[in-house]
Amino acid sequence: MFNKILIANRGEIAIRVMRACRELDVKSVAVYSEADEKSLYTNYADEKVLLGSASLKDSYLNIDKIINAALETGAEAIHPGYGFLAENPNLNLEAEKHGIKLIGPNADVVKSMGDKITSKQLMKKAGVPIIEGTEEGVSDVDEAVEIAENIGFPVIIKASAGGGGIGMRAVYEKEEMVRAMEATQKDALKYFGDSTVFIEKYLEKPRHIEFQVLADEYGNTIHVADRECSIQRRHQKLIEEAPSPIMTDELRERMGESAVKAAKHIGYSSTGTVEFLYENGEYYFLEMNTRIQVEHPITEIITNVDLIKEQLKIASGNDLTYSQEDIVVRGHAIECRINAEDPLNDFKPNPGKITRYRSPGGPGVRIDSGVYINYTITANYDSMISKLIVGGQNRNEAISRMKRALSEYVISGIPTTLPFHKAIMKNQNFLNGELNTHFVDDNKKGIEDEMYIVIQEDLDRMNRLKSTFLSEKKIAAITAAVGSYMTQSKKQKE
Repeated sequence: MFNKILIANRGEIAIRVMRACRELDVKSVAVYSEADEKSLYTNYADEKVLLGSASLKDSYLNIDKIINAALETGAEAIHPGYGFLAENPNLNLEAEKHGIKLIGPNADVVKSMGDKITSKQLMKKAGVPIIEGTEEGVSDVDEAVEIAENIGFPVIIKASAGGGGIGMRAVYEKEEMVRAMEATQKDALKYFGDSTVFIEKYLEKPRHIEFQVLADEYGNTIHVADRECSIQRRHQKLIEEAPSPIMTDELRERMGESAVKAAKHIGYSSTGTVEFLYENGEYYFLEMNTRIQVEHPITEIITNVDLIKEQLKIASGNDLTYSQEDIVVRGHAIECRINAEDPLNDFKPNPGKITRYRSPGGPGVRIDSGVYINYTITANYDSMISKLIVGGQNRNEAISRMKRALSEYVISGIPTTLPFHKAIMKNQNFLNGELNTHFVDDNKKGIEDEMYIVIQEDLDRMNRLKSTFLSEKKIAAITAAVGSYMTQSKKQKE
């Protein structure tokens, strides 16, 4: 095992990796920007190194500075977390040049899976089901129209180098193709530096189901069950659960076999996730994330496998701790991503200072976070406050537990997505497990109406608890502010 690991990330995922390091008696090194100087993770680490200003190119995306920080502190390995450089093969290559182990798959694997066209070609060769579409990049609009007509509308145009839901557009009619192609190519070039796009048949009401995989450096590969991530907004996940409400033993065996087949075919080593779209009894490869996922905790809850510790062990040269037979699903888990966003204002990011903070607790509740009272959510990076995770003996208990945990969660000073999650937990379609990737849009009015009710209920509860948390003057000020906010939000909807 390594003696010291540098975590090339920030916030909750940095703390998550550091916790695993601490349990394995491994020293941790934090890197941070000037904007994160007072962040919790910098004090949790054994050592910390300032990278530079808040600018990403001067901090978390600066490979040279991260490598130098590892060399200066004597870190033998780098954990990239998720986001930032986690799926950038150049970090792998630079680390290797300096004799530093990058905790994750090798650069060739990262590069091949990061290109949507290449990954699709590889999956087809591996015998993994793929969606009908082009196997090469498309740049000519007339050619794109012809391809779409052959596939049959609707189709979806995707950036080959894309990820995270960025750079994709659904097209329902021939007349929309020119505008959609130009816009997608523009986004692809802007966000990924590559304007190459490809075209696929568009599944209109699919479920998003993914499989966690673990693979060591000796060819041992297993899956660690499934997760459903269908509650999304603009292809960004909001709520995840494990297992999928529709999962059966037979379906898990088939999809899990495909996930393992995918990982083995590309020589994968580390933790990873194979994502599928599922519709009408069939599933199709979507992409493979060559890193730890944001939603990994729900898999840990239902399988009792510490995915980060296993990832560190694999990188240090150990065999897999588990065989496929060791992986047993017990119970159900749900994760809500709590962000500093206004769900009644198109999820607009709302950075600012957290003036009051009380996290939930009790049986089956886990919080992965890096915030505290008077912590400022900066506008420089993503707006995540925390991940609220619950586990129960079954889905019904997990939902009840999430409702209870959400009701205990107190965050003041900034708008958050707490009302959205509370509304979802009351939605009858969600309770019935009737999910697809358009769930939020399809249920928009009901969700918004419920959010207004939830906000008022929260305000009433705060008034009842005023002696515990705030002075009467502050309660009055908050009441007035919330009232103004709700009135303004309703006016915007009219």
